[in-house]
Amino acid sequence: MSQLFGHTLREVPSDAEIASHQLLLRAGYMVQLGAGIFNTLHLGKRVQTKIEKILRDEMDAIGGQEISMPVVQPADVWKQTGRYYQIGAEMSRFKDRKDSDMVLAMTHEEATAYLTRALVQSYKHLPRLVYHIQTKWRDDPRPRAGLIRVREFTMKDSYSLDADYEGLERQYRAHYQSYFNIFHRCGLPVVAVKSDTGMMGGKLAHEFMYLAPIGEDTLIHCEGCGYIANRQIASFRKAAAAPEEPRPLEKIATPGTKTIRDLAALLNIPEAKTAKAVFMVATISEADQDRDVLVFAVVRGDMDVNETKLTNAVKAKDLRPARDEEIRAIGAEPGYASPIGLKGALIVVDDSVASSPNLVAGANEEGFHLGNVNYGRDFSADIVTDIAVAEEGYACPDCGAPLRASRGVEVGNIFKLGTRYSDALGCVYTDAEGKERPVIMGSYGIGVGRLMACAAEEHHDEYGLIWPISIAPYQVHLVSIFGNDADADAVYQRLTAAGIEVLYDDRNERPGVKFNDADLIGIPLRVTVSQRSLEAGGVEFKRRADKDKTILPLEGLEERLRAEIAALQAEIDRGVVEVTYRD
Repeated sequence: MSQLFGHTLREVPSDAEIASHQLLLRAGYMVQLGAGIFNTLHLGKRVQTKIEKILRDEMDAIGGQEISMPVVQPADVWKQTGRYYQIGAEMSRFKDRKDSDMVLAMTHEEATAYLTRALVQSYKHLPRLVYHIQTKWRDDPRPRAGLIRVREFTMKDSYSLDADYEGLERQYRAHYQSYFNIFHRCGLPVVAVKSDTGMMGGKLAHEFMYLAPIGEDTLIHCEGCGYIANRQIASFRKAAAAPEEPRPLEKIATPGTKTIRDLAALLNIPEAKTAKAVFMVATISEADQDRDVLVFAVVRGDMDVNETKLTNAVKAKDLRPARDEEIRAIGAEPGYASPIGLKGALIVVDDSVASSPNLVAGANEEGFHLGNVNYGRDFSADIVTDIAVAEEGYACPDCGAPLRASRGVEVGNIFKLGTRYSDALGCVYTDAEGKERPVIMGSYGIGVGRLMACAAEEHHDEYGLIWPISIAPYQVHLVSIFGNDADADAVYQRLTAAGIEVLYDDRNERPGVKFNDADLIGIPLRVTVSQRSLEAGGVEFKRRADKDKTILPLEGLEERLRAEIAALQAEIDRGVVEVTYRD
C-alpha cells in the first residue's frame, strides 16, 4: 500500500449522495474527472476485471465468442436504421477530417448487423452468439449517483444471430438464466421484469433490477401471483364503469376548477366520472425528417397518463408538455379542454375512457365543462389504447390482487430485436431452399461499473465496503503493526507464493489508521502481524463482515486462508440457482 497510486479519504465528498458513490471515492477505487466521467484506480480496476471474468465465463458457457467493435462509427449505418435521427442529444455526433458524419456508439446493434452482413451468407453460418466488453458513451443530461448514472461506461453487450424465432427464443432464455448467474456470482440479488423496448426496438425486453431505494425506476409487482413489470409498461386491471344509457350533453358552469380534484368536489362526483386532458408535443421522425405533432391524450380522471406508453402509442422520438399557446392554437382551453370539436391534434384515448359512459369533460371554454360526454358519439380518437400509469394498490392484471411498488436500479437488459436491424441494413442469409431471409437478432447488455456500484451499495456497513469474495480486489488484507515488518514481509511472500491475492499494508502509519482503511477498503479477510499476535502464537485473523478475531498459527496459514476463501466462495455459489423464466 505504500506504493499504491491513490489513497483513502477521511471526509465524505460533498457531491456524493449515496453510499456506493461515497465509499468508492473514499476507499480509493475511483476519482471523478468530469460530470459522469470517472477514472478507475487500481483497486477499482481489479474489481471490474473480476466482474468481466464472470461475464466472460457465463457468455462462453452459452456459446459466446468474444470480439471487439469500435466505439467511433460512421453515421451512415445509424442513418440506415433511423436511430441517427430518432435519438436526441444523448448521441454525440461529429465530423471527421473528411467532413463525414461520425458518432460515438451508445450501443452496437448497427455495427453487429453490418458485421453480420459481411460474414453470414448461409443458414450454415447460423446460429451464432458474439459479445464484447467495451467503452460506450451516452451524453446523459443528468449524470448522478457516481457509477449508477454516468456518461462514459464499460458494457458487456452480446448479440444473438439466428435463422428463426425459435432460435432467438432459445438464446434469449439462455441469456435470461446466464444473467441471473452473473449477478448472483457477483453477490447481487436481482429480479427480472418486463420492460419497454425503448430506442432499441424489437418485440420483447426484460430488465434485471437491483431493488434499492436509490433506484430511479419504479417496479410494479404482485405478491399474489408474481406479476412484475417496470412501471413504464406495467398494466393493471381497470375497474369497469357501470353501464348507463348515454344522456344528452349538458354545459355546466365550473368557475375556478382547473383540476380534476376541484371539478369532482364541485360536482360531487367521483374522479372516475371525469375525463382528464393532457397535452403533449411529440417529435415524430419520418424518413430523415422530424416533425412536431400536438398530442391530446385523454385518461379517466382517477388515472394519470403514462408518458412511455403514450410515446410508444404515437411512435414518438421525444415528448414534451405543450405550452398554453400551442393548446389554444387548436381551439382548446388549458384547464377546460376536451377533444370535442377539435382539429389539428393527434387524439389518443385510454381504453377506460372509451368504455366509460357519461363522463364530465372540458367545454374548451374558460369556466365551463360538459356533462354526459360519450366516446363514439361526441368525439372519436386516432388511437385507443392503454396509456394509463399503473400505481400501487391498483388491481393486478393477472389475478386482481393489489399491486405493490418498489424502487430499483437497472443493472442489465435483454431484447428480442427480431429483424429491425437486419431489414434496415440488408443483413440476410440464404436458407436451405435458396431463399434470402433476414437474420433474426437479440441484444443483451450489462454495465460493468453500475454492477460494481450496486454490489458496493448492497455490501457495506457504517465503516466501509464488504466485498463478496468473488469480486473483491484482493482476497486478504495483510496489516503490519510497527516493529514487525520483517515478519509481515515473510507472511506476504508465503501467501503470494501460495497463489493468494494479498493487499499488504506496509505503510508507516498508526494501527488505527490501518485498521480503519482496511474496513473502508472492504477486502473479505484481514490478517494482522503484530508483536502481540506473534507472542500469542501466530497472526490475528478476522473476516471483514464479522466482529470476532482469532489467532491462526503461522504453520499451515496458507491452507487455513485458502479454506476461508473457499468457504466464502461456496456461500456465493449456493446462490447460483436455476430460475423460472417469466415472459
